[in-house]
Amino acid sequence: MATLTETAAALAKGRVSAVELVTTALARAGASEHVFTELFAEQALAQARAADVRRANQRELSPLDGVPFAVKDLFDVQGSKTLLGSFTRIGETAASVDATVVAAMKAQGMIALGKTGMNEFAFSGLGLNPHFGTPTPDFPGVEPRAPGGSSSGSAVAVQRGIVTAAIGSDTGGSIRVPAAFNGLVGFKSSPERYDLGGVHPLAPSLDSLGPIARTVRDCVLLDAAMRGLAEPSIQARALCGCRFVVEQGVLDDARLAPPVLKNLLHCVEQLRAGGASVEFRILDSVEQVRQLILRDGWLGAIEAWEQLRDVVLSPQGAQVDRRVSARLHVAAKIPAELADAIRSARTGLMSSIARELDGAVLIMPTVMHVAPLLEPLEQDDELFTATNMATLALTMIGSFLNMPGLAMPSGTDVDGLPTSILFSLTQGQDDELLATGLAIEQALQSGQGCAHQALVTKACT
Repeated sequence: MATLTETAAALAKGRVSAVELVTTALARAGASEHVFTELFAEQALAQARAADVRRANQRELSPLDGVPFAVKDLFDVQGSKTLLGSFTRIGETAASVDATVVAAMKAQGMIALGKTGMNEFAFSGLGLNPHFGTPTPDFPGVEPRAPGGSSSGSAVAVQRGIVTAAIGSDTGGSIRVPAAFNGLVGFKSSPERYDLGGVHPLAPSLDSLGPIARTVRDCVLLDAAMRGLAEPSIQARALCGCRFVVEQGVLDDARLAPPVLKNLLHCVEQLRAGGASVEFRILDSVEQVRQLILRDGWLGAIEAWEQLRDVVLSPQGAQVDRRVSARLHVAAKIPAELADAIRSARTGLMSSIARELDGAVLIMPTVMHVAPLLEPLEQDDELFTATNMATLALTMIGSFLNMPGLAMPSGTDVDGLPTSILFSLTQGQDDELLATGLAIEQALQSGQGCAHQALVTKACT
């Protein structure tokens, strides 16, 4: 399927029109259950016609002018209700203005195709929604799988080829996990990178945004658009100048699925072949975060309860997904003094990880397993809870430490289900991470690390 970069090039060369892109996307969306909760068909087609006129007159707003994209339903879009995947918000009024990042993308000529499905209130890593339905990735020859959450519809919209670009939010893994389960690239930013105006919060100290697409290059383009830039300034760095640290303690976890480990190690060898320095060691700060979450609880759940308490305890609370409600009630029992201690520990651990990495890029699996079967999760709440925690176990580490993260496909298992590798840097190093991601992508492309790195690694000699 086409990438965003390829689609922009086709538009520039006149091989496709914006109207054709939107018409095809609307048809595919209509044939894909539960991916979108609302389509902006009339507006999208009108905007596509305007984009085609601009391009015909050589007045396009940006290279992405006329490209449709999908919007997770916690971003405000003018004229649309922001439902957050919940029946409790059906009575809300429509948004009067676009969320800041949506407005920025529209200003570049990009076209919001519609709102995508998500976990209720964005509070899960598996992507299930009993109210609006669960979107599923299109994996031939396998039973339906969980899409990953909470940005489930955004990821599936790209995986199914409905659009080449989508935006989501990430509090504990909600971009990185669905990217992993769907064989896509997902970029979780540092929380301060994008303006959060018009984005409904879940856990304000952890909430971040980012794009989901097929390639790192596509995510770099979308990152620029989300920040109101017509074109990105980020370029691939030389891989031979990169230092990586693989977290050995995570690799030693008995829960790590063999294909996930095997594919990660293969990627590491390709990075080394491209000239990168890779070290395997246990990071004390990572281990401390893992133990803190298991022992004291998840900060995201604490803050989610603070945000959602009034809804859950109101008469409308009976409408909330029982699995979401149960997790929130568990968080409600965490004492205020323990929550304060968790926040205090977080500050120290953010400093610790910066010292331990000393500028190196952290490598871990994005998720310890491939996308799990959907039906058992729908039927068994205990299985759902255990699988959800296992799914988020690694991405929560980066969220707790405020690290930007880039989830990238690392291969597949014997059934063709994607595995994923997660690259992270410390807070605020988003540009450096994306520049490194471009170099990594060249190294991993088609399994030909050395050949694809030829131009980049000339600097080594």
